[in-house]
Formats: sequence, C-alpha cells, structure tokens
Amino acid sequence: MTDTSKKEQLYQLIRANPFVSQQDLAVELRLSRSAVAGHVASLIRERRLLGRAYVLPDKRPVLCIGAANLDRKLRTLSALQMGTSNPAYAEEVHGGVARNIAENLARLGLPSALLTAVGDDAAGNSLQSRAESAGIDTRGSLRLNDTYSGTYTAVLDERGEMVLALADMALYDQMTPEFLASRAPQRAGAAMVVADLNLPLDSVATLLQDARRDAVALIIVAVSQPKMARLPRELHGLRLLVLNRGELETRVGRALPDEAALAAACREVQEQGARDIIITCGGAGVFHTAGAGGGLNWLPAPQVDVVDVTGAGDAFAAGVCWSIYQGSSDLTLACRRGLKVAAMTLESPDTVSPLLAADILDEISEFQHQAP
Repeated sequence: MTDTSKKEQLYQLIRANPFVSQQDLAVELRLSRSAVAGHVASLIRERRLLGRAYVLPDKRPVLCIGAANLDRKLRTLSALQMGTSNPAYAEEVHGGVARNIAENLARLGLPSALLTAVGDDAAGNSLQSRAESAGIDTRGSLRLNDTYSGTYTAVLDERGEMVLALADMALYDQMTPEFLASRAPQRAGAAMVVADLNLPLDSVATLLQDARRDAVALIIVAVSQPKMARLPRELHGLRLLVLNRGELETRVGRALPDEAALAAACREVQEQGARDIIITCGGAGVFHTAGAGGGLNWLPAPQVDVVDVTGAGDAFAAGVCWSIYQGSSDLTLACRRGLKVAAMTLESPDTVSPLLAADILDEISEFQHQAP
C-alpha cells in the first residue's frame, strides 16, 4: 500500500474516532509511531486536521468561555411582599451564561466546548459531569483548589419573573489572559467563540485581539449592568454583541427611552468596532442592527405561557449562534431562531429546555423568516 493510501486510511480512522491515539493508529495500520506522526503532520499542513485532538474542519466546535454556576432559584408561592418572610419553593440547577449557551448548542446538534472555572467542591463535580453528559467538551476548564464553585441566586415572583438576583462569581477572575494562552490548543480548533462578561477585562481584550488576528467570529454576551465595565472600549474584531437595554445604557452612559436613542447608541458602539448588536427587551422582543448605518430592525417575541424566565436570554443567544454557525449572515433570521429557543425555555421549568433537538430550528428558514 502506498504512503498516500495509508495517509487516507489514517484520515478515515480519525474521522471515525477523533480521539484515537497515535499508538492505536500505528497498530491498526501496521505502521511505526513515527510514520503515523508524519502522516498526521502532513494532514495538519493540508488543513484537513486542525492540530491537537485531531479536530476536523467540519466538526469544529463553538467554544463558550465564561461562567458555569450552581443556580439557586427561589420562587414565591404568592405575591411577593418586601420586608417580610415569603413562602417559597426552592431548587438548585446547573447554570451560568457560557455553560447554558453550550448546553443549548449541544442539544441543538452543534459540537460545543466550554472553558470555565469550577471549585473542588460537590458543585464543581456536578457541573463537570452534567456538561460531559450533555456532550460538552470541558477538557480545558480550570479546576481551582480550596475554592467554591460560582453561585447565582435568583428570587422569582409567583409568575416566574425575576425580582432580584445575587451572584458570587469571583473565581472567574482566575480566567486571566495567561490562562487563555495556556488553552491555545483548545481555542485554535474553534469555529466560533462565545464569551460572557464574567471574564476579566484583560481577558475579554485578549479575545478581541485574537479574533482580529485569526478571523474567527467572536460573540460577546453581556451578563449585567455592573459587569459592562469588563467590556473594553476598543471593540474591533467583535462579530456580535448581545445585551439588554439597561446594559446598553450603561455602555453609552445615558438613558435610551426610545428607538431613535437606541439606534444612536448602536451607531456609537459600532464606531467602537462592533459589527452588529442585538438588544433584548424581555417579553417585548428584540432590536438588531441592520448594517453599518445604525438602523434597527424590530422583532416581537412570540406569546407564551411563562413557567420560568431563568435561562431564556442564554437560550436566545444560543439560537442566534446556531444560525451564524450555519453560515447565515441574516441577523433577522438569527433572531427569529433565537426567539424560538427562548420561547421553548420560557415554557419549561428547566434552565435549558429538554425538548430542544437538532432539527428544531430547520423549519425557520431563509424563505420563511419574513412571514408575520
């Protein structure tokens, strides 16, 4: 058998099992380890493989970078009364913006990976095992000794609407530019990067710099008004910024009472380097930019019976990312798909809807998305 046919056979074995070892390849093909290494190096030079772990071009993951928390949800059983004790129902679930987006994408059939930080506690073990069981690659995540995992506590009213949320997420400050540099192999294989603003300012700046250099789509999802301080002033390299009205107001330092004010704020952020912006408005719907001119398109949210709002914003972001990953440049279509995933999450008691599947968004096509 010629070297060319051996290399092709090796490539097919890797396609069948991207995690196969070089020793197993050598045994299967009756080659020396050095010969296998030579064929792998040749395939990398040809860009048929993308480096370590034999990442294949058509299986490049969406890499989500940011928070993976234990979410505690307290929901009152009747109308909330401030300044007194309220009867409530409590539950603990797996959450965190980056983690939620990664799980939504995995359920939607995309290869997804997660870079996060967890403590050496029971919550950290549970977060890791849940992610792995959902098909999320967490091999690059940071495990911190003598540290508790991040927590997010939400108080919901009797309708499932959030009244107050408290976040203990200091451990994500350990996800420094040096940490990101140490995970270069995992990051190099990504088709798209989605980061939340639980990361330190310098780390977000590093991701923007790398996006400009590598021409890999970077999507940043805001998490709160206080953490808008972690978004650098220079945004060149940013494919998409997803945030709500309050977070955009924090960014530009003024109230945005109407659509004209929102459009002016978006033009300002685009001048700072962001290509596109999506402004989420809860149950009312979303605005998105329509090119570099600063105009906005508006899409209403579908009417649903809300069970729980937790995770709906992350589900929306995942639907948008799914659409962009498919190669569509139509942001209206991406938002319609995001609203579909968000609606399914709102109707579910779970942070990530268990009804999501790979074909759930196929029905929202390029030809249908303009229909009322």
